Amino acid sequence: MPENIPFLKNRTEVGQVGRALGSNSRPAWAVAALASVLIFTTVVDVLGNLLVIISVCRNRKLRNAGNVFVVSLAFADLVVAFYPYPLVLYALFHDGWSLGDTQCKVSGFLMGLSVIGSIFNITAIAINRYCYICHSLAYGRLYSFRNTLLLVGLVWVLTVLAVLPNVFVGSLQYDPRVYSCTFAQTVSASYTIAVVVVHFLVPIAVVTFCYLRIWVLVIQVRRKVKSSERSRIRPSDLRNFITMFVVFVLFAICWAPLNLIGLVVATDPNRMAPRIPEWLFVVSYFMAYFNSCLNAIIYGLLNRNFRKEYMRIVTSWWMPRLFVTETSRAATDGLRSKPSPAINNNE
Repeated sequence: MPENIPFLKNRTEVGQVGRALGSNSRPAWAVAALASVLIFTTVVDVLGNLLVIISVCRNRKLRNAGNVFVVSLAFADLVVAFYPYPLVLYALFHDGWSLGDTQCKVSGFLMGLSVIGSIFNITAIAINRYCYICHSLAYGRLYSFRNTLLLVGLVWVLTVLAVLPNVFVGSLQYDPRVYSCTFAQTVSASYTIAVVVVHFLVPIAVVTFCYLRIWVLVIQVRRKVKSSERSRIRPSDLRNFITMFVVFVLFAICWAPLNLIGLVVATDPNRMAPRIPEWLFVVSYFMAYFNSCLNAIIYGLLNRNFRKEYMRIVTSWWMPRLFVTETSRAATDGLRSKPSPAINNNE
């Protein structure tokens, strides 16, 4: 019991901060709006990303090296839907955090795993697309089945290593403005800058480089500057590239405001933090939360094979026997024939 006293004290301080920021006076419609956004995000996140994972497992055309990273990205998005988001909803409905310090730290840690896992997987996808389109001769060797699994493992090892410092710095704290245990931007200015640079700006720079090189090659091919390259870029490859490019752009749009706020606060935490409008901070956070449900929707809208498989799965759920039979057949086909990493996955 004595070890809980500091946390009880922190909860009292958090309540005082919340009242100072006006969270207790937040109108009912605002709380209802935030809850609605988060409930919608959670439901679509779970259903959509489960559809993505099942689609890749069932459809032979979708089982390739590039989509291994898509499954990994879907898993990263699912992490927040199964644990942190429900706790945020609980805090929102109870107007504060009452679940204890351990739950707070675990929730914040998993939130970090999901966010950093997402941006690192998006970076890995961009590098994969770059190698496939711009260095197709070496692609099969670089992204063999074994190498792909090792690269996915490396992505998650780097993700864990990137999140761990938060535990020792003490930056995982409850923020009453967004009802979340999350990264506190005011703990250390230098650490906040390092987080924004390493976890956001550097990956964004790598992804931008990869996609710019792809766009340059595509434009050259379209203008017939490199007629010998025409057979290397099929229409399906271009559509698949555009799909993943849209995923990246939406991620950057959803997460840029929060990271920019972090950089501004880091310049002078004591002076700048109170100047950030609460509505702007809250909107930026919930924009970031909303991103976790978008990827599955994008795949369905822009990728024909994903869209068809979504329809098959949804139809099969109404006929469980058909769902089990088709899934078993897909697994058997997968064991009998290992598809090429360069298989067309967007016909």
